[in-house]
Amino acid sequence: MALAVLALAVLLVAVDATVLGLATPYLSEDLQPTGTQLLWIGDIYSFVIAGLLVSMGSLGDRIGRKRLLLSGAVAFGAVSVLNAYATSPEMMIAARALLGVAGATLMPSTLALIRNLFHDPRERSLAIGIWGAMASAGAAVGPVVGGFLLENYWWGSVFLINLPVMAVLVLVGIKLLPESRDPAPGPWDLLSVALSMIGIVALVYAIKEGATHGFTWPIAVASAVGLLALVWFVRRQLKLPAPLLDMRLFHHGGFSGAVMADLLTVLGLSGMVFFLSQFLQLVQDRSPLEAGLAELPAAIGAVTAGLLAGQAARRFSVRSVVAGGLAAIGVSLAVLVGLSSDTAYPVLGTVLLVVGIGAGFSFTVTADVILSSVPKEQAGSASAVSETAYELGAALGIAVLGSIVTGVYRDFTVPQGVPAQAAAEAHESLGGAVETTTQLPADTGAALLASAQDAFVDGLRIASGVGAVVLLGTAVAAWFLLRGQQLEEGYGGPTRH
Repeated sequence: MALAVLALAVLLVAVDATVLGLATPYLSEDLQPTGTQLLWIGDIYSFVIAGLLVSMGSLGDRIGRKRLLLSGAVAFGAVSVLNAYATSPEMMIAARALLGVAGATLMPSTLALIRNLFHDPRERSLAIGIWGAMASAGAAVGPVVGGFLLENYWWGSVFLINLPVMAVLVLVGIKLLPESRDPAPGPWDLLSVALSMIGIVALVYAIKEGATHGFTWPIAVASAVGLLALVWFVRRQLKLPAPLLDMRLFHHGGFSGAVMADLLTVLGLSGMVFFLSQFLQLVQDRSPLEAGLAELPAAIGAVTAGLLAGQAARRFSVRSVVAGGLAAIGVSLAVLVGLSSDTAYPVLGTVLLVVGIGAGFSFTVTADVILSSVPKEQAGSASAVSETAYELGAALGIAVLGSIVTGVYRDFTVPQGVPAQAAAEAHESLGGAVETTTQLPADTGAALLASAQDAFVDGLRIASGVGAVVLLGTAVAAWFLLRGQQLEEGYGGPTRH
């Protein structure tokens, strides 16, 4: 029952990360953000979560993971209301940032509590599989639930669904979840908290803005600040008697390999997932609900593979399951290089299914490797490193691959007869182009939309190619880095105490 409560929390955070993709066209119409503001609305949530996860994981180890999880759940519900009723792009960006603060309290607490609830390694593998399956299911249920809500209500409703789920989580969690914490944690070092936040956010900002606008002085300054803060953070952790993050965890080859595999996998995947929702709606003209249902094969593949991953890794090997999963995603992304506006659904559905299976196998096994290679007192910190890699990968993926799509898209040729103002709005985003065509004569509007859609698809194909190269390279690296890595045995097998 406690696992069911934790699965509910992770389901909701995952739903919230993906549901926005579907709402983007409606939100663009209502709030009229610029292209840059739209990207910020898309990834500020991931930025803030990435910047705070290590601090929140460590805070949970100190004050109690149950306490952190439940207080974060209350905050998540309250801030969801602010997101739903945002009246300007700036307010929406601020509300998404606050939602990220609340989300950062939920993710590491859920994995760390699993580490403390399940002491038998095989049971823990299955529990992590269920946890991972719920994260994957949330990522796919988000578009379906969002599609249904968007067809019947206004876009803010996609955030209000958080309220009843959070209410259940808090009421049931108070009764069922056991409290767990590090018995001798030492003080919470606020300077380390600030350094990790500044370092990660400044670095991700520099990459995101650099990919969009090219190299400028502000970006160079942000890069330097980010790198200096992270170097200072690492040096400080090595000297502190009770560090925020024990850097010695990275001496474990399996831990380092699993973290790197997570980061690069999400980087390769997230840009595609973010833009595929827009492709299905704005290029192939599907309704939000149809687009959500079209993305379901990814969830079905991920849930199935997640539940079988622990068994597969014990039967074959950790490195073959992780590297095989990553290679499968890489090959699927390579297929999307041949994407066109009239690509048939069976091709897209098959690609999404294989991507889901690959991600289900690799993410579940890497989470298991990360948790089983640390003492359970440090479960919060280890979970936070794993989640940071995930969120950082998501932010970088949307930034780098998203900037490729946006850069290619903005170069499209505007047909003759389109007013300058309309052309400028169409160049901001594909949603802007769709909206602009309604104000133009039918022939001109159709020509403008066709040109914009072709440019968007060209950008998506190039981004898929880059993602494929990243994933196939990561598969090769994982094969070498995870050599000799094994999952612990249970039920009378050799266990570590």
